[in-house]
Amino acid sequence: MPGTLYVVATPIGNLEDITLRALRVLREADLIACEDTRQSGKLLAHFGIAKPTLSYHEHNEAARARELIAKLQAGASIALVSDAGTPLVSDPGYRLVTAAIEAGISVIPVPGASALLGALAAAGLPTDAFRFGGFLPAKPSQRRKALEEVQAERCTLVYYEAPHRILETLTDIETVLGDRPVVVARELTKLHEEFLRGTATEVRAQLAARPSVKGEITLLIGKGATAAASTPIDQAVRELEQQGMPRMDAIKQVARERGLSKREVYKQVT
Repeated sequence: MPGTLYVVATPIGNLEDITLRALRVLREADLIACEDTRQSGKLLAHFGIAKPTLSYHEHNEAARARELIAKLQAGASIALVSDAGTPLVSDPGYRLVTAAIEAGISVIPVPGASALLGALAAAGLPTDAFRFGGFLPAKPSQRRKALEEVQAERCTLVYYEAPHRILETLTDIETVLGDRPVVVARELTKLHEEFLRGTATEVRAQLAARPSVKGEITLLIGKGATAAASTPIDQAVRELEQQGMPRMDAIKQVARERGLSKREVYKQVT
């Protein structure tokens, strides 16, 4: 019988964020595939877990995937972990998961910590819809092009960013997207966790005043102002109804476009 591949989320900072299920899976696995065995070794040692580990990262992913699939086909139970958070979310693992699925091997997620969702939950920006773009390009021209491609998006944008590039990125956001509301979530779940909120210009000024910017950063960008947003809410709903849209669907659409709850819009049209 083939084994099972477990995709296990690990803490992004605070070790208390690991789940009981994750600990059990790691203890029961025959092998733990790690982005960095040294980094994962600290976590395993903290919880007294002594299991064989194998490196699995972007530089050896192709060869290691074949090796791990062979072990899974032979019946091994393997836990895949990244250095922090959920594997495959801007971390290695996609090649292994798709190969396992193609080989008919069971792939089971073990959910847990995620910088993306943690930042989104506490940012104070609309969460009804969002787009995650991983890391923005390092080269300025490519980064600005990437931002130009999402100008028309009507949802919260979420990216990971390196601390040494965050000032340049905030400048590009202001240049390409306008002075939208942004949130810089830094060092999530760690001792110096911080949320900086304001316009791109305001947040950049706060960071620029510091001697340096350090730590893991999740960057969130709010919706831009549009002409439609200046239309009174009750009028916007009526216009959609006149186009043949049912009343409740019109209320839902206006709420989604403006980052409001359906109840808030409903109160203004009844």
